[in-house]
Amino acid sequence: MAIIHTPVLKKEVLQYLDPKQNENFVDCTIGEGGHTKLILEKNIPDGKVLGIDLDPAQIENDRWQMADYKERLILENSSYVNLKQIVERLNFGPIDGILLDLGMSSVQLEGSTKGFSFQLDQSLDMRYDDRLNDLTAEKIVNEWPEEKIEKIIEEYGEEKFARKIAKKIVEERKKGRIKGTFQLVKIIKEVIPGRLQNDRIHCATRTFQALRIAVNDELENVEKVLPDAISVLSSGGRLAVISFHSLEDRIVKNFLNQKSKEGLIKILTKKPITAEANEIRDNPRSRSAKLRVAIKI
Repeated sequence: MAIIHTPVLKKEVLQYLDPKQNENFVDCTIGEGGHTKLILEKNIPDGKVLGIDLDPAQIENDRWQMADYKERLILENSSYVNLKQIVERLNFGPIDGILLDLGMSSVQLEGSTKGFSFQLDQSLDMRYDDRLNDLTAEKIVNEWPEEKIEKIIEEYGEEKFARKIAKKIVEERKKGRIKGTFQLVKIIKEVIPGRLQNDRIHCATRTFQALRIAVNDELENVEKVLPDAISVLSSGGRLAVISFHSLEDRIVKNFLNQKSKEGLIKILTKKPITAEANEIRDNPRSRSAKLRVAIKI
């Protein structure tokens, strides 16, 4: 059965980016291209979208799925951290809007073999692109010191049982290398109280999130790309950022507030925009999505 990815906050993204005829946009994390398709329908006849994704499989999929838009869609297999260099190399512009969707797609979560999801028994890899990165989740849980594992689970996962989980990981790896997702889930379940194991959020979610963030330097990458996004935007251009956990959202919020004080942007969303009840019902992953938007002055 094919895995279908549903982009979050579609209506809200379109409302705030407000694509018009012949305008150009950058989708920094194009994924399956859900948001990009909506933009390409609006910026006809000559507006372009530059779609960036670190996952080469996503880029190839988009090349095939969106062949109808090939004259107006430029695809780049790279990290959004390289946004400024990519824009300059391709001489892409003027840029009227930038979308940065920091969530993982359903295909990456469920169609990958890299251990992003605890629902499937896979190796603990968690790299978006293994050509650029030697660090894996397996390496972290088996080789990092207990204190460092605790720190990332607590800070990146905001997991209150971080100390117990880290301690148990270190205990278990003495018996043999921890290699698979189910192995790790079993370890986590052994220290999370039973009454919390059937919570709305799976008890392994925060630990897996923390490992993924650590493996891919996700928070540092967000901090790096935001100034470049403002830099390459045209005056009047809009930056829309969708984050999925409080650490990302805090980085985005603080950055936008600072740039607003400097007079570089005007914030269009006093509070982050969240999904409506019907979207959460149809697409549970949208529950944690927060959209912040600013316009460059």
